[in-house]
Amino acid sequence: MSPEPSATRLLASDLSDHSDAVEGPLCGYHHETYAFPLSPEAGADFKGRWKIREPREELLWFDRRCFKSEYELLYLLQRRIDVIPEVAPVGGVDLQRFVEGVTLGERHPSGKAVPGAVFEQILELFRQLIAVTSSDTLLVKRSCNPMDRAPEGNSEKFLERLIVFTQERVYKRNLRKYKGLFTDLGIGPNSFEYLRKHVDGLTKRPFCLLHADLHRENFILDSAGKVWAIDWELAMLGDPLYDLATHLHLMRYPARQEREIIQRWRVIAEEVREGSSEGWFEDLPRLRDYKKAQSLFTDVIRETQSLVVEGGFDARRLREASSKVRDVHRAAAEPLGLTSRPSLSEIEAAILRWDEDRKRRADGT
Repeated sequence: MSPEPSATRLLASDLSDHSDAVEGPLCGYHHETYAFPLSPEAGADFKGRWKIREPREELLWFDRRCFKSEYELLYLLQRRIDVIPEVAPVGGVDLQRFVEGVTLGERHPSGKAVPGAVFEQILELFRQLIAVTSSDTLLVKRSCNPMDRAPEGNSEKFLERLIVFTQERVYKRNLRKYKGLFTDLGIGPNSFEYLRKHVDGLTKRPFCLLHADLHRENFILDSAGKVWAIDWELAMLGDPLYDLATHLHLMRYPARQEREIIQRWRVIAEEVREGSSEGWFEDLPRLRDYKKAQSLFTDVIRETQSLVVEGGFDARRLREASSKVRDVHRAAAEPLGLTSRPSLSEIEAAILRWDEDRKRRADGT
């Protein structure tokens, strides 16, 4: 028997010209998303396909939310940033235009250079982001705790609050389920104190709007070669260098192109707002090391969860998941002060022990 359609799927059917025209759910971790053409009754003036999306239920969030409504932010940014697909209210629901195209990752996978035209558009997006300040977003409701909002320009406090989120909301919140696996990987409370010392001493830089998740799957290339940036739910206000660090961490540029984008970003940042690249040489490695540390917690949890299918364990993917955990563990070893370097077989054994513990908890034993 097919599962009952979700409320989001039913709403997409109501707004589309025919339920068979609804495509989805589309790939994506944070949201349940559908694309469809609007019926004449719902939106006669809205041509092409549109998408509706709702946060997935019982989803683990690995990044802090800053703005209460992504759409509220996007309505504001449409006047400031020209690579955001159009958003519009239709039938009491916020929709976003569906860009017909392919992700940058489909055309140019991780580790590969991106074409010059795409490269220039990404740099222009950074220019537009740095131009948006906290005063420009005052009308957008915030969802983050006021204590998590670092004072303007205080890059050290900004990074500290991100470390606190990772420690409290990712590590500690999942400790009951993952304590054994974390211990096997050499991760403990002291890891965060080591991380704080490792990244200490950031220079002050004027804050701006950050997308905070600019990777190849969040760039869409349309048929005309225009780059569109999607998935703004992680957008925040903070240190502009953090956006570059996150982008480099996720994009995996070849070395030559990475050097070029850093150099070009520095020039653009200073043109838009003086001081935005201050201290970049010392601080960019620190911010990238934080991203490596954060990725270890994120990927350990995501990869192990991906092995649990309908209550069972997908042993066929054990080697693949263990390999991913090994890679992120090696990358995070220095910033977290991890002295052990478990082998692939040792990580596989640790994950199998974690699964046995999961089953015992499920059985109440």
